[in-house]
Amino acid sequence: MSTEIEDHDFEQQAVEQIRDGREKIVAELSKTVIGQQEVVEQLLLCLFAGGHCLITGAPGLAKTLLVNSISKIFDLEFRRIQFTPDLMPADITGTEILEETEEGRRKLQFAKGPIFANVILADEINRTPPKTQAALLEAMQEHQVTAAGVRYALEEPFFVLATQNPIEMEGTYPLPEAQLDRFMFNIWMDYLPEDDEVAVVNQTTSRRPEPISPLFSGEDVLRFHDIVKKVPVAENLVRYAVRLADASRPGRPSTPEFINQWVMWGAGIRGAQYLVLGAKARALLLGRTHVTSDDIKALAHVTLRHRILVGYRAEAEGITVEKVIDQLLTSVPVPGAR
Repeated sequence: MSTEIEDHDFEQQAVEQIRDGREKIVAELSKTVIGQQEVVEQLLLCLFAGGHCLITGAPGLAKTLLVNSISKIFDLEFRRIQFTPDLMPADITGTEILEETEEGRRKLQFAKGPIFANVILADEINRTPPKTQAALLEAMQEHQVTAAGVRYALEEPFFVLATQNPIEMEGTYPLPEAQLDRFMFNIWMDYLPEDDEVAVVNQTTSRRPEPISPLFSGEDVLRFHDIVKKVPVAENLVRYAVRLADASRPGRPSTPEFINQWVMWGAGIRGAQYLVLGAKARALLLGRTHVTSDDIKALAHVTLRHRILVGYRAEAEGITVEKVIDQLLTSVPVPGAR
């Protein structure tokens, strides 16, 4: 009985830590990053839920600075990998090198690559060939890498954030659907409003940025992962997430006609899983211990936009994936809602 009480108190403390930590995190980030509140919130949701994230945005929007600052707040080891056409898988995961022992013998020793960190920024991931992109698959899914038949576990927590430039498409290698599906969110990072840009220019040209102070630890993040999964969610809301994902697939019995006309490929089961998991994290971040339909709706675009592939007809009619998701939210009712 005492153990159950201790566990409950421990979980309650973590819930309060997530709720109260939001303002502290935003205040700490404001030392180096101005604006982008929605992007910051979505990154935090991904981190609390234990998912990986894809950021699509033009160069110069402080993507690296933002991720590095978040890693400092959570006291996590950060590494940036610049993806280029000549990057090889071993450059990411590591390779075996020949070393001489004290006895004068030679043996192969595994030298760990930059992927052995807590927070990995895979910068411009679409600039490297599929063979190197695939080197991330095992690490992202299994949290391990394999070299010469030996498995090496990655340190927890492990979080991959990949960026891609939507402007330049020449000489790039678009991520295949199997790899895109492994990212929990696809965050679109846009330019700041004029007032925020003025503040950025003033801040970066007048003084050195203040150092970021750690607020949490890696152990805290792992505890947050467990707490997020324990957040209760009604079955009708889980069914709503499943129906949203299912309705995005062309050719299904319940598929709306506009999906059959505009969409070539819809969201898989991971889409529904991440809708629910992200909604749980959002509820905690907003100070609630239960999920609402608004939590799922708020994360529909960021969760589904990289899982829905529009066809030629949609492109010809000027229909974007954002418009498809908007109409999907309108056409799929919340089960049990009046």
